[in-house]
Amino acid sequence: MVSLNKCEFIGNLGKEPEMRFTPSGSPVTTFSVAVNRKYKGPDGDMKEETEWVSVVAWNKLAETCNQYLNKGQMVYLEGRLHTRSWEDKSGVKQYRTEIIANQVLFLSQSKPAPGTQSEDDGGGDINSADLPF
Repeated sequence: MVSLNKCEFIGNLGKEPEMRFTPSGSPVTTFSVAVNRKYKGPDGDMKEETEWVSVVAWNKLAETCNQYLNKGQMVYLEGRLHTRSWEDKSGVKQYRTEIIANQVLFLSQSKPAPGTQSEDDGGGDINSADLPF
């Protein structure tokens, strides 16, 4: 049987990316992306809801995301859905669903970190013709 596990999102980073290293030395960066949906409610008024997507990037992509992404920046991301589980300190099983990124496109320029200056960091705006859909 054929199956497909592919997710695509466009949204804004909710906080600065966080990079760490596995015991074997592989870089891993995590960040969250807010994706919005607008719809007309039963009362006829426009409503908006936000979903928060947890994203994990590995290796070279992790390093790139950590270096160039900033809170508020708009990104396109593509990856696969993954749910992991663990037991917390009290023995209760916890679950977290994440997107394991295999592609991240910067749709808005990254902002310089506080206290730094930047002419052009190469984040670059991407024109709609560059999007894969």
